[in-house]
Amino acid sequence: MEFRRSKETDIEGIMLIIKKAQNHLKEQGIDQWQNGYPNEEVIKVDIEKQESYVLIEDEKAVGTTALSFEAEKTYDNIYDGKWLTDISYAVIHRIAIDIDFRGKGLAREMLKEIEKKCADNRVKSIKVDTHKENISMQNFLKKNGFKYCGIIYLKDGNERVAFEKVLNI
Repeated sequence: MEFRRSKETDIEGIMLIIKKAQNHLKEQGIDQWQNGYPNEEVIKVDIEKQESYVLIEDEKAVGTTALSFEAEKTYDNIYDGKWLTDISYAVIHRIAIDIDFRGKGLAREMLKEIEKKCADNRVKSIKVDTHKENISMQNFLKKNGFKYCGIIYLKDGNERVAFEKVLNI
């Protein structure tokens, strides 16, 4: 298994994972990723910014995420809670595992790799947000050491639940 930066040639595989995730969320009645986001253009920008990553198994993309070390503007204001820290942090966006590979611990593997990248960059905090109805993602985050911190609002006004994990590095 390999976790690496995405390349232009990975876009098709990334979009397949995202489309499957969109369908799964729709089947669950979760209104997340249902408005044409994320799309190919978003992924291309992630790749250009060197923030897009893929998890490769047998030469096939089975997971994707964006990892940014830039502060997230929408995290400046948090409601009904507070962040655990006010130190520099990494942000996880658009994390998804191919539905056909769920239950194999691949999301956990990706998270371990993300934590290594944070340690390499001497970043001790990871922040992430998700849809309030995406209970499986919230449970995954809690199970892996993230703490619920409050509510943030995206640029478009949509509400998200926010989590943070402080790394022991």
